[in-house]
Amino acid sequence: MSLRYSTPLALTQGDPAGIGPDITLAAWLRRGELDLPPFLFIGDANILAARAQQLGINVPLKEAGPDSALSIFPDALPILPINGGMNVVAGEPHVDTAKGTITAIETAVALSMSGKTAAVVTNPIAKSVLYDAGFGFPGHTEFLADLATRATGRPVMPVMLLAGPKLRAIPVTIHIPLKDVPQTLTSDLIAETCRITDHDLRTRFGISRPRLAVAGLNPHAGENGALGKEDDAIVRPAIETLRNEDIDAFGPLPADTMFHDEARRRYDVAICMYHDQALIPAKALGFDDSVNVTLGLPFIRTSPDHGTAFGIAGKGIAKEDSLVAALKLASEMSGKIGSNP
Repeated sequence: MSLRYSTPLALTQGDPAGIGPDITLAAWLRRGELDLPPFLFIGDANILAARAQQLGINVPLKEAGPDSALSIFPDALPILPINGGMNVVAGEPHVDTAKGTITAIETAVALSMSGKTAAVVTNPIAKSVLYDAGFGFPGHTEFLADLATRATGRPVMPVMLLAGPKLRAIPVTIHIPLKDVPQTLTSDLIAETCRITDHDLRTRFGISRPRLAVAGLNPHAGENGALGKEDDAIVRPAIETLRNEDIDAFGPLPADTMFHDEARRRYDVAICMYHDQALIPAKALGFDDSVNVTLGLPFIRTSPDHGTAFGIAGKGIAKEDSLVAALKLASEMSGKIGSNP
């Protein structure tokens, strides 16, 4: 299995009280059946062992590093140990685990930026738990961008992509209140989001000329100003700028007609103006098998498109489908780097 790969993926533990341990164990158990790319789990080995016992499954665990993970993966789940901070109870998040969760992410990024792992795949975190520990970022995406900026010394603008079998969708604004979206949106922000998207779809997804469908902010894309001025004043100029740069962006389009089957065949990615405009159709069309991808980073990052699901942690009913999709997409993206201009 591991002979096809030169480096493993780095998989972080996420919040250890959530379903991250459950789906990690379940994915490894199906490694042969699913032809899963090998991964190195970065987290607390004791938590993983306790969760396996709770779930009544037998998963051999073995301490490893990026150099040994490939050879270990077929027979045991390789773990780069991180101190989790406490004995975790499934479904009961605790602030004392925050340091281990953050350290796992930092370690995975460092390994991937040094080339020792092929990509970062992150299990879900609970932002409220991290906030209580003093975490200063709105979410995973912004933290990863900060780590990349600190490592490279260059500003990094992250772009969130929800990638599923039926739809790719990107929100230009992400974790902000809806009332703040009109003031936050600018033509420059839309254009830069689209530039990063165009570049990464070419270089990491192998799409030679990506087609970007840009949604309007207002109903009916503003109805020629009758339902809001932003689409003509902000969105349309961004699209004109992009087309002058030979980027295949078009719109603004009414969002309510962008996501049916025929419409989706006309584009490779939907560029949406705010969080729910992108995530509602993305999750409706592929909740179990969509992947959260962060574009614009100097390393590849994917994640399951769901949260920690504390209510079902340790009960043996969590689905590993989205994690499996995240692992496979990370592996595919790492193989496409440098294949397109």
